Order: sequence, then structure tokens, then C-alpha cells
Amino acid sequence: MSEKKTPKKVFVDGAISPEKIATSIAHHQVKTNIGAHDIFLGQVRADEIEGKKVVAIDYSAYEEMAEEKFHEIREAAFEKFDLTCMHIYHSRGIVKAGEICLFVFTSSKHRAMAMDACRFLVEEIKANVPIFGKELFEDETHQWKVNL
Repeated sequence: MSEKKTPKKVFVDGAISPEKIATSIAHHQVKTNIGAHDIFLGQVRADEIEGKKVVAIDYSAYEEMAEEKFHEIREAAFEKFDLTCMHIYHSRGIVKAGEICLFVFTSSKHRAMAMDACRFLVEEIKANVPIFGKELFEDETHQWKVNL
């Protein structure tokens, strides 16, 4: 792409609400050149680690660096895939077990591009964006999360 795009803000305070997800989908009904969407929703699990249950994750990041990395990943996806549009939101702060912490939404004329791009984005985000999760346990202890 020839023109430099302004980095989009990705971080959302707390959990990503079902209403935000529904509104994002609804806004695309007027874009009649889209034939397919793919959505990834990352949800906080109530894992049991060494006999203790995770009740939430507290997400933090070096935001300036993370936003720049998100921008690079977005631009790479637009170059690699024939996308109509793309949205990425990631939580910062506390997200309880069962709540959504990552929302990736890709749109294209055809399903294969939307699906391939969504998977590419999620894998790149997990591997390359400096976001840190502190698992909070029911006994009020915590530990840094290991990304798998």
C-alpha cells in the first residue's frame, strides 16, 4: 500500500463486551462488497494450576511498542491477504474467567481470505506483541501467564 496508515488503537479497558462484538458485526451490513467475515474471540479460561483456580487475568503492555507491533501485523495482513477490512481489539486490565480478551474480525470478498487472514493475525499477535498476563487465583495469589 502506498499511503502510510495511521495506527489504530487496539486496547480496550477490561473485557470486550458482547455488545461491542455485535455492534462491530452490525456496522458491516452496509458494506455490500463483503462476502465473508471470520472472527476469533479469545476467552479467559478458569485453568487449574497447581491446585489453584484462575479467576481472572490482569493484562498489561508497553503500549507504545505493542500498538506499533499491532500496526505492523495489520499492514502485513493487508499486503498478504485481499481483505476488505480488519479490526483487532485486546483487553488491558482485569478480565474475569469466561470474558473475552481478544477480538479479531476480518472481512473479505471470499471466505478463504477472511479465514486465512484471521488465523495469521491471531498467531502473529500471540507470537510478537508484547502483552503480559498476570493470572489471578481464587486465593488472591498470582503468577505471570505463559503463552501457549
